[in-house]
Amino acid sequence: MNHYLANIDDFGMDSLSLAGPLEAKLGAVRAAGFSQIMLSAQDLVNHPDGMDAAVAAVLASGLRVTGFQMLRDFEGLAGPLHDYKIEIAKTMLSMCQSLGCHLLLTCSSSLKSATDDTQTLVNDLRQLAMLAIPMHIKIAYQAGLDGHSVRDFPQAWDLVCRADRPNLGLALDTFEMLALGSKQDDLDLLESDKLFLVRLADAMAAAEQCLRVFPGEGVHRETIATWVSQLHAMGYRGAYSFAVFNQDCQQMPPASVSQRARRAALWLGEDVLQRSVPLPNQIRLKRAAGR
Repeated sequence: MNHYLANIDDFGMDSLSLAGPLEAKLGAVRAAGFSQIMLSAQDLVNHPDGMDAAVAAVLASGLRVTGFQMLRDFEGLAGPLHDYKIEIAKTMLSMCQSLGCHLLLTCSSSLKSATDDTQTLVNDLRQLAMLAIPMHIKIAYQAGLDGHSVRDFPQAWDLVCRADRPNLGLALDTFEMLALGSKQDDLDLLESDKLFLVRLADAMAAAEQCLRVFPGEGVHRETIATWVSQLHAMGYRGAYSFAVFNQDCQQMPPASVSQRARRAALWLGEDVLQRSVPLPNQIRLKRAAGR
């Protein structure tokens, strides 16, 4: 049996999973042993001392920014609305660049006015990727549950392949995959070098897909384990971000939520992938967690 070696750096937190001010989120994530965090535009623009202060806090934290979210409703638009979204995209890219981040997450358009013409969608994604190239930023395209014409990741993958830009790839969200009933075989469609981000979350109950929980806490434990193992076997070595945003998390201290994420990282790193996940002091995570 192969024994894979990796680091807790494989896993990171999503700031939307945490309550409180930006500095509290950064501190809690760092204290839990993570080295990366997924940030949102709200983290910057809602900072009481302004965006520059928010950027300074992130840089001072020592955390790597996994990605920046979320550019919404970009593709499939026409006329003034298309031009408007181009300007929004430029602003988002600039904010992403200010963090030293090299990945912008965008979600399939939910607007009913958006076209479902494949070539138009491809052209728009290609245009977005071209805007990002001078900034050395990758675009991770994710299918959204509320997407107008693109709802599942095979559809999103088809557009990414058709657009064919080196900095355009796919983002997966396991919670949304569960909600849509995605099959293990669907992952065989993907190429690991074009998979830019995997967002991890389980659901507490099959009939309550609106409640995100950390991997290992929900009822789809084995499905999540199978998907992560398959992605690893396919050669995926990118980041896994815990995308667990629910009302319960928003009512708990950031440190408590971050520790739940740490337990998920332990389970995935040590049990699912059967690998050693050393902390900076080279103590195995299981031992550090008192197992």
